[in-house]
Amino acid sequence: MTHVVFLLLPGVHLLDLAGPAQVFSTAAEYGQPYRLGYVAAREEVPSAQGLPLIAGTTWPELGPRDLIVVPGWQAAGSLRSAPAVDRGELERLRTHHAAGGTVASVCAGADVLGRAGLLDGRRCTTHHALQEELAARHPRATVVKDTLFTTDDRVVTAAGIASGIDLALHLLAERHGPALAARVARGMVVFARRNGDEPQASAMLRHRAHLDDTVHRVQDLIDERFAEPLPLARLAAVTGVSERTLTRLFARATGLTPLRYQQTLRLEHARRLTERGSTVQAAAREVGFDDARMLRRLRARAQRPTADTAG
Repeated sequence: MTHVVFLLLPGVHLLDLAGPAQVFSTAAEYGQPYRLGYVAAREEVPSAQGLPLIAGTTWPELGPRDLIVVPGWQAAGSLRSAPAVDRGELERLRTHHAAGGTVASVCAGADVLGRAGLLDGRRCTTHHALQEELAARHPRATVVKDTLFTTDDRVVTAAGIASGIDLALHLLAERHGPALAARVARGMVVFARRNGDEPQASAMLRHRAHLDDTVHRVQDLIDERFAEPLPLARLAAVTGVSERTLTRLFARATGLTPLRYQQTLRLEHARRLTERGSTVQAAAREVGFDDARMLRRLRARAQRPTADTAG
């Protein structure tokens, strides 16, 4: 069981908390072993929006696979009014990270990581209204502007508010693959999942910015089995529509045919494999091609429309 523990401070922003919590609880509904917990110095925690929250005051035993998240609070454009943080809580953050665990923050929560010394020598971010002040308060940190989230040696920071959802989806993709992150995003109706400071999101997420459930079901199947032959007839049978209708719906929702979508996934996966040291031939076999020549052909034909089958 993987624990996700939220450290709640007075004035916590509800969306800073609820966004990541919803991501991990949805992953748990899909069978992933996540258990969510909420701790604070006192049982009742006032939120920025006026809704009081109830938290535990005892920390669970944590291991390297577990995650601590510090949501932001009502900062009113400045960190000067930041709530006090118990020394024991700061030590808890340091100890968890030193033991191989991951710590994360949303919005002003980055200041708590800074007070724990976890931003020193690392890249981080926070809400745009707080970036200059965060850099001044923690001069050994590198505050990255104009990005949704950063990751640096198991210290993960998000810009704030809705970007906490992006951060949590990113962590899911890292731990379980982009297919699960796409499924969770779909369940939360946030198909247009945004990426952090990476140059480009996976095609599994990039082409999910639509609300066509028929197409999403087909994408789910292709995401899970992109290395297998997937004839268009099989994909159409899954959704109960004709091959022609599926091709039309898929193109309207994603701008691609089912085959082109599958090929894009294969190409991306092959590229990641070669970047990690695989030979082109080995990467081609891994993603379902008979030899490396098909990879080269697909690169040359990347912009040409394709139909018929997805395999």
